[in-house]
Amino acid sequence: MRVVIIGGVAAGMSAASKISRTDPSAEVVVYEKYGFLSYGACGLPYYVGGLNDDYRRMIARTQEEFDGMGIRTFLHHEVTGVDFAAKTVRVRDLSAGTEREDTYDKLMIATGASPVMPPFPGRGLMGVHVLKRMEDGIFLKELAKQPEIRNVVIIGGGYIGIECADACLHLGKSVRVIEAAPRILASFDEEMAELAAQELTDKGVMLCTGEKVKGFAGTDYVRQVETDRGTYPADLVIVAVGVRPATGFLKGTGIRMADNGAILVDRELRTSVPDVYAAGDCILVYHKETGSDAFLALGTVANKCGRIAGANICGAGQTFTGALGSAALKVAELEMGRTGLGEAQARQLGYDYKTKIVRAYDHPAYYPDPTPITIKLIWERETGRLLGAQACGKKGAVMRIDIFAVAIHNKMTTQELGMTDLVYAPPFAGVWDAVQIACNAAK
Repeated sequence: MRVVIIGGVAAGMSAASKISRTDPSAEVVVYEKYGFLSYGACGLPYYVGGLNDDYRRMIARTQEEFDGMGIRTFLHHEVTGVDFAAKTVRVRDLSAGTEREDTYDKLMIATGASPVMPPFPGRGLMGVHVLKRMEDGIFLKELAKQPEIRNVVIIGGGYIGIECADACLHLGKSVRVIEAAPRILASFDEEMAELAAQELTDKGVMLCTGEKVKGFAGTDYVRQVETDRGTYPADLVIVAVGVRPATGFLKGTGIRMADNGAILVDRELRTSVPDVYAAGDCILVYHKETGSDAFLALGTVANKCGRIAGANICGAGQTFTGALGSAALKVAELEMGRTGLGEAQARQLGYDYKTKIVRAYDHPAYYPDPTPITIKLIWERETGRLLGAQACGKKGAVMRIDIFAVAIHNKMTTQELGMTDLVYAPPFAGVWDAVQIACNAAK
């Protein structure tokens, strides 16, 4: 069996590794458009911010290690087209400038997503960048540490934008975040996003919400950001307004895709085309709480789906159980995490739900340095079943979201989780953990 995998980062290399372990006789070939394999892209903001000085620490396995597993990998090779009927892919060697065809028995598409760069005037100026690939991180780290880079403007107040703001704060820069929506971190409910906004403001970040970028100004290098409300100095601009599935090369092939270009797959990660699988940020995945497909560009989901796709290419018949949109980020000194449904989603899905916001502590007051954790729960009114949870605090908040994720995954009620036998010791938690205090207040 000859398997061709398009894309060599999270989902692609998870699939390649699983195939290699399951069927050592399989011939696995990976084409990766860029210059690095199997790395943790979520670590890029922290690398840029100086919390990690060696990009190699983000690489899970090197090309040489994959070669040792019998997986043939080709960097700087872009798949520009696919003929599903002939079972061939057209590959361009970006270094040599040559093209050739390759054949497959099974095909895996794991091309991920590309950063969105709106058609802002001046977007081609030096100093206007995105942060998505390892190459972006390496370049931005060198640029951002230059002393002449003082004013950093970040376009977009989502996960990547806020993580970049945190990184630039760590570097001692003057940081401004411009977000077109009324608030930052739209995936969190308003009460939780306000805690993040206050933390950033307290740390000196200038937040400009409800403000639209009109363009960038400068001769060769960016010097200003122009919006519908003003003009701001900029020595560096990072555009982080979202991503879209990198599936343009599949246009016209007949494979089923959503309106945003994401590939549609079943629970076994099969596409609408026989012998073709897909996983990662280029697909829609099953959301366990909504019961429908969703675009969740998350490394956790990509790795799980890649592993399952690899197993199923070898005939395993495994099913992806579903995602909850569980995610976390660091906002200056705060941890923030979420899982399951937000209040807007619960309302949109027609749930009769209730909510509660509780402030508890990570451990008892009789052990040094207790810190508050704010928890918001969403649950079904009649049954008490947990639908969603969000948390924010200086320590211990994010890992408690994992407890809620397990509970939601298993359809537990607030009453059940409130009486679950969690650990207790003064350095770590109270006799009633913050999770239980929140659940027992959900009445």
